[in-house]
Formats: sequence, C-alpha cells, structure tokens
Amino acid sequence: MHHSHGKHSKGKISYLESPERRKELSPEGLLNMIPLKETDSILDFGAGTGYFTIPIAKRTTGDVYALDIDPAMLEIIKEKALKEQLANIVPLKGSTRELSSLGTVDVIIASLVMHEIQPLGPLLQQLRNVLKKDGYFICLELKPKGGSDSGPRITLDGMEREMKEAGFQITEKYFPSESLYMLVAQKTD
Repeated sequence: MHHSHGKHSKGKISYLESPERRKELSPEGLLNMIPLKETDSILDFGAGTGYFTIPIAKRTTGDVYALDIDPAMLEIIKEKALKEQLANIVPLKGSTRELSSLGTVDVIIASLVMHEIQPLGPLLQQLRNVLKKDGYFICLELKPKGGSDSGPRITLDGMEREMKEAGFQITEKYFPSESLYMLVAQKTD
C-alpha cells in the first residue's frame, strides 16, 4: 500500500514540475497578473512541489506559508528553498485546521486544489478569515470538460458563486490557457 502511494506522488510531482505545465502557465506569468507587494505575506494553499511558493518567495520579503497535507511535497519545497537560499518560506504540514494558527496574510493562492474540497463554503470562510482586509485570494482551477461541474472539477460560474457567498468580491477573471481559469477576489470588509 505504502509503495503505491509513493508511485502516485512521483506521477503527481512529474506533472507538477513538467515543462508543458510551465509553458501553459509559468508561475512568473501568473504572478505578474496579481497585485503583489514586496512586503506581502502569502499563503500558498496546497503548495505541492512549490511551483508557486519558490517564485513568490523571491518576490517578497514577507513570509510565504507553504501549506500541504503531503510531507513529501514539503520536503521538496524545503530542498528548493535551501538551494535558492530563500529564508522566508514557512512549510506547514496539514490541512484547514492549521489555518487558524496562521494569523493573517495579504494574499492567498490556491492553485488546482479547490476542486478537491467538499463542501467548499466552510473552507472559503476559513480562508477569508486568514486574509487581511483588502487582501487578495487567487484561485486557479482547471475548467471541467464539457462545461458541467462533473468529476473533480468546478466551473468558473460555480466557483464564482461559492466565493461570493463566502464574502469575496471578484475583481479579475483570467484565462491563462484553454484549460484553466483564474479568479482574483478581494476580501472587502
């Protein structure tokens, strides 16, 4: 059993780090689309291999919290941070329970992770609580094939509805590639 989990992680890692993914959506390209200040503290929710964590940490002097439930992913992030000599990355193992101990952050990035969470409402509320007033929540998701909320994916409309219900105001919509959408939302009160 343990062995197959390792195999799954390797496949996931090779996808997360693939040149195709980088070409479709470079982390730098995405970061250029979001309002990021040099002193911002950022939560990379579902950080994976640090695809966004590392480039973000290079752009800010604030803390970058890399939250992931998989300790193997956090080890990869720690190794990369060491190699790049980045001291502002704070790896956090865990799930939504760890959010309350964070304090508040300026920006939250959730890349290809929100579709895994059911129900979405309570998590969005928690993320909103972690965000400073006027802070930004960036949600990047794969568009469902066939345009319905089938399988593990959620439509742009569905995600927008969930975010508005949780008290976010959507400020920007981007379509970085054919298969992706990105919502930039703000906590307004």
